[in-house]
Amino acid sequence: MDSVAINMDENSIPREHIASLMIDSRLHECVRQDNIEAFKSLVQTHLAEKLVTACGNTLLHVAVSYGSDNITSYLAQEFPSLITTQNSQEDTVLHLAARRGKHMIDGNRALAFFLASKDPEVAYYNNKNDKSPLYLAVENNWKKILDDLLKSGASIPIEREYGDALEKYKSPVHAAIEQRDKDILEKIEKARPELLRLTEEELGNSLHYASSIGFLEGVQFLLQKFRDGAYETNLEGNYPIHLACKSHSVDVVKEYLDIFPYPEEFLNKKGQNILHVAAKYGKDRVVSYILRQEDRVVKSLVNEMDEDGNTPLHLAAGSGRSLASFLLVRDNRVRNLIVNNRNWTPYDFAEQQSKSAVEQFDKANEMDDNSKDVESGMKNSSTKNSTDSTSSERKDKAKRATEKASPKDEELICFSEVVTTLSILYFYARPNKSLREYFTVTPRHMSQAKEESKTWIGNLLVIAVLVAGVTFAGAVQMPQLRDYNNSREQPHESNSAITASDNRSYENHLYGYLFLDLGAFSASMVASLILLWANFNDARFILLGVQFGLIMVFCAIIMMFGAFFLSVRIALLGSPEVWLTIAIIVVAVVFFLVQAFVFWPWFLPSPVDQIVEGILLNYFYYLWFFTCFYSWRWLTEKLPEFPGLKKKLKHPREQRESRNM
Repeated sequence: MDSVAINMDENSIPREHIASLMIDSRLHECVRQDNIEAFKSLVQTHLAEKLVTACGNTLLHVAVSYGSDNITSYLAQEFPSLITTQNSQEDTVLHLAARRGKHMIDGNRALAFFLASKDPEVAYYNNKNDKSPLYLAVENNWKKILDDLLKSGASIPIEREYGDALEKYKSPVHAAIEQRDKDILEKIEKARPELLRLTEEELGNSLHYASSIGFLEGVQFLLQKFRDGAYETNLEGNYPIHLACKSHSVDVVKEYLDIFPYPEEFLNKKGQNILHVAAKYGKDRVVSYILRQEDRVVKSLVNEMDEDGNTPLHLAAGSGRSLASFLLVRDNRVRNLIVNNRNWTPYDFAEQQSKSAVEQFDKANEMDDNSKDVESGMKNSSTKNSTDSTSSERKDKAKRATEKASPKDEELICFSEVVTTLSILYFYARPNKSLREYFTVTPRHMSQAKEESKTWIGNLLVIAVLVAGVTFAGAVQMPQLRDYNNSREQPHESNSAITASDNRSYENHLYGYLFLDLGAFSASMVASLILLWANFNDARFILLGVQFGLIMVFCAIIMMFGAFFLSVRIALLGSPEVWLTIAIIVVAVVFFLVQAFVFWPWFLPSPVDQIVEGILLNYFYYLWFFTCFYSWRWLTEKLPEFPGLKKKLKHPREQRESRNM
């Protein structure tokens, strides 16, 4: 058989049935071996354009894939329509050439230019992944292939019969920005400067994208060659300078402010300036940099309101951005008590967000409990009475419940940020109100109070039983007086070395130890009995039982702590290490006071304890933030002074940029 046995008129085959003409194995082998003579003898000229593989590759696709230069040149000259023909993935031969750029360069680099010169616009055609050959060349960093495609001289097609325009999909300029390759940007600008103006629907123009990823060299280059792009907005209504503030790149923001020293003129569609955006997204380094600018610039930004009447401090407070809120609220130029359209101050906004975060966290706990109930129900269900369909439904239900419960961990982080922000504003931006207005007591529902009491009873019972066990063991094995005067080589003289004063001290400490140990054991046992009684009696006794049980557990823990301290003192009697004794006494006193401080709010009546708890939490979160903030500032200032740490502390983005330079 000398040729493919298909002998019909070309016009009798509709274009939609081209895929029915398959390339046979002999023809495929000729293409793979680049045997041009055998190929010409097998292929029928009038059917070459219609022969395809199972995935829609034409003969030219196959030839380019194998690097068969002779057959590729022959097909491109004799059948130029194959250059623009796409396979099932909508790839043209130039897509394959760009994707296999290394092979093309090592084999015959002129082939890519030859294909593009036959139909230059094919360099801009998109495949199913919305990528053109030009984009693939940039993405794979095949700069020589890119040079050939850019030299093809084709204008950007606005639309074509089979497919969409390049400008509607992925831009090669955006690919160069993603690679952080300034050299490719310069190549594109020199050959096709109009490509710099291409816009992607989600990413915006090239300046938008370079600013959003903090690509400083790209922003500098584009501001020189495409400054008009700085005045364009993306789908979200943001200018490139807004995205620079979101990227946490101070250098990029500085570049914009050097060129545009009037940032108050750049407002997004919500009426927000650059400080609004930086504060809302918690970019504290950008906020700090903006606040260090000259007064004219800062005053035009710090107290400006967006469409909702929110200042930058409002947005930082409402978004739970503790660092940004801390920087703003301590600046004298910021009006801390200004109100928005809802008549909320920044503190009011943070308070509302705190309540919302608490509700979300509680809902996450409920969903977590529901998912556990569903899973336990699945385990206890009888397999005999359930079909495969109902079993799968239960599994899907449990899976959905688990997926809904998964945000709990994320809410924990959000909750911590929100309450920390509220604590900062409590000290710096709190309106003049009474404590009752700040800490409004929300009455609990009866069912909720009963459920909480049950939880209290269970937890206190566990603690009481543990204390009883520890104190019982302490009575069985009492502390002994040690001899520090004799060496290990003379154990027979140890009893005579203990002085009379040591004996008297030992007896006094031992009596105190026994008293506290017995008291802790008795208190824990009384607490256990009261809590059990409260658990099995009517609801009127529950609250009283919980309060009394709490007092008993507290007394038991304090006495157990005292007994442990005395046992340590007995072990140190006669010790020559005076400093060790003093250190242990100091630690014991400090932690005794800490225990008392932690326990005393629990004895307050219900409305008062919530107010005290709110005040203490504000102090706790603020002190924790204050400690972390200044510790981190000290570390960032001191650690770079060590030569070995400079490279390690460098941001990964800066390391990549330094490697590309």
